[in-house]
Amino acid sequence: MDKLVCVKDFEEAAFRILDNNALQYYKSGADDELTLSDNKDAFKRWMIRPRMLRDVSKRNISTTVLGKPVAFPLGVSPTAMQRLAHPDGECANVRAAASMGTIYILSTISTSSLEEVAAAAPNGRKWFQLYVYKDRDLTASLVKRAEKCGFEALVFTVDAPYFGRRRANLRDGFALPPHLRLANFPKGSENSEALGKDRHSAFAFHDALLDQALTWEDVHWLRKLTKLPIIVKGILLPEDAETAIQYGATGVMVSNHGARQLDTVAATIDALPGIVERVAGRCEVYLDGGVSTGNDVYKALALGAKMVFAGRALLWGLAVGGEQGARKILQIYRDEFDLTMALTGTPNVDSLTRDCVRKYGMTSHL
Repeated sequence: MDKLVCVKDFEEAAFRILDNNALQYYKSGADDELTLSDNKDAFKRWMIRPRMLRDVSKRNISTTVLGKPVAFPLGVSPTAMQRLAHPDGECANVRAAASMGTIYILSTISTSSLEEVAAAAPNGRKWFQLYVYKDRDLTASLVKRAEKCGFEALVFTVDAPYFGRRRANLRDGFALPPHLRLANFPKGSENSEALGKDRHSAFAFHDALLDQALTWEDVHWLRKLTKLPIIVKGILLPEDAETAIQYGATGVMVSNHGARQLDTVAATIDALPGIVERVAGRCEVYLDGGVSTGNDVYKALALGAKMVFAGRALLWGLAVGGEQGARKILQIYRDEFDLTMALTGTPNVDSLTRDCVRKYGMTSHL
């Protein structure tokens, strides 16, 4: 891994390592994958405005999220079935995040259980991404297990009443290999084995579990069920951010589900400023989607994100080098972000403001 010096290097290496079943699942986006490309391209439309002759000999890139410190403002987004990339899967990724002092978000449809992940990094900061199922007893049991295992927050994903149409998975008939299972469901249950049974109906089965009748009232339902902070993930419009606050959300995550749900929606970095303006400091705002460099982290924070998350990049690190590969991915983000802070005259995260970036075409000058 010594010659892999950026996320793109790891991505290219992972593409050569992963089998087609795992690779197509991880890298695919919805429909024509226009938003998948634009999530990354949109960051390039924002330019950095560096300031000179500012003392950057001592920099502080730490921040606080939900009132607790993180070493730097890039965490790990929830991605499903990480043991497709490496036998240690989610346990390796959570250990990597803990060792780097940042937040790890576990997916509901993981191949390591809540309990296994908690045991792998007992002192690490962990959040749990939650799908709300038609079976509310099942959902409630997941919430209670997350509480018991020391997860600090629930990340309620609201942009997936159905799984999006990912053409590569339809063509190839994605299936979870027989040696893996969805570990948060009872072993041997229909839910645990669902994604491995029928290569052409796996996602339809999970759609049948999801509750397509969810409304904002279900945030209230969760609020009554748990004292954990609730982060509403999948917000792309200021109006929905406002509603999330009204229904008791502790934070919102600007996300288009890695461009895997609906094509031609806004890139997350473009959706971020309007949401930050509408929220006006009443809750924390996070972002994922297309975050490929430390420069991207800098831009998102300048536009008002409190914390930024990356998902696929950690899968590439995991595929290439397990826990060590995942840790190196996080180290790359950290080092790139720190250097960007130094070269822009920004000594600490609190110094990042909207004036630090400008969108191409907004004015004729910097």
